[in-house]
Amino acid sequence: MKIIALAGSSSKQSINKRLATYAAGLFEGGEVEVLDLNDYELPLFSVDKEKELGQPAIARAFLDKIASADVIVLSVAEHNAGLTAAFKNIYDWASRQHKLVWHNIPMLLMSTSPGKYAGKNALEAAKISLKHYGGNYRATFSLPQFDENFDKEAGKISNKEHDDALKDIIRNFDYGKEPS
Repeated sequence: MKIIALAGSSSKQSINKRLATYAAGLFEGGEVEVLDLNDYELPLFSVDKEKELGQPAIARAFLDKIASADVIVLSVAEHNAGLTAAFKNIYDWASRQHKLVWHNIPMLLMSTSPGKYAGKNALEAAKISLKHYGGNYRATFSLPQFDENFDKEAGKISNKEHDDALKDIIRNFDYGKEPS
C-alpha cells in the first residue's frame, strides 16, 4: 500500500509536514512517500499565466504522484484563517489538467498549529474545497498546540490522549475508494 504524505505548507520547518509524516508511518504495511510543496513551485495561477505557460509539467508531476497513492495523508497549514497560497497554487494549477486532483483516493485530512485552535479554519476550508476536486477524506484529525504536544526529536505526538486518538482513527480507517 502506497501512502502519500504532504503538508499544505511550503515552510522548510513545517509542523504540518511533521504531523503528516508521523501519521503516514502509523499505517500498517504502508510504503510512505513524503511530498514537499517546494518541489512544485509555479507562478501564482491566473488565466493569463495559464495562456502563457500552458499546462506545466510540474503540475502534471504533482497529479501523477497523487494518483499513485492508495492513501493520502494531508495536513493543511493555516494562513489568515485559510489555506496557504503555496498549497492553493499547486492545487489550482493541477485542477486545470485534471479536475479530480485528489482522484477520490481515501484521505486522512489533518491540521495543526502552535495555538489551541489547531488550524481548524484551514481544515474546514479544505473540507469544503477538496470534495469538489476528488477529495475523499475518510477521517479528520487536529492537533492543538503543536510545540507542547509533539516531540520534535522523536518525530511523534507526545500527548498520550492525542496520540491514542490519532492511532484509533488510523486503526479504523476506511480504505474504500469511491468511483471517480
